[in-house]
Amino acid sequence: MQLHRRLTLIPIAAIALGLFPCPARAQEGFKVIVNARNPESELSREAIARMFLKKTSTWSSGKSVIPVDLPERALARTAFSKVVLRKEIGAVKGFWQAAIFSGRGVPPAERPSDREVIAYVRETPDAIGYVHADAPIDAGAKVVRIRE
Repeated sequence: MQLHRRLTLIPIAAIALGLFPCPARAQEGFKVIVNARNPESELSREAIARMFLKKTSTWSSGKSVIPVDLPERALARTAFSKVVLRKEIGAVKGFWQAAIFSGRGVPPAERPSDREVIAYVRETPDAIGYVHADAPIDAGAKVVRIRE
């Protein structure tokens, strides 16, 4: 019985320590979405971060990436910033202030709610966004799997 209990705890401990990457980010408080016609179904965390920091400007198809953010106060934005961008919201804000000041770029457009981010992604074929993990996604958008 003790051996069985230990063998059960090993995978749980490994997941908790981050030794096994978790494919879904729903437990993190957000999910990444793209237009349903976008051929991408999986993207690396780094690729998504580069898109939202506008360090990557095109999809693999050559079309322009159009990222869309939630407002700073949104819990999904806090989670997205920490997990994907690996920055606190204040650091992301500072990044964009420096970019604007130096003329290197502007931050992604913001939409005030999950519903409006989903609508924007549904209506904009090359858009990428994120919403709260519980937000219902309709037929015009799809969730993208995040891999490390």
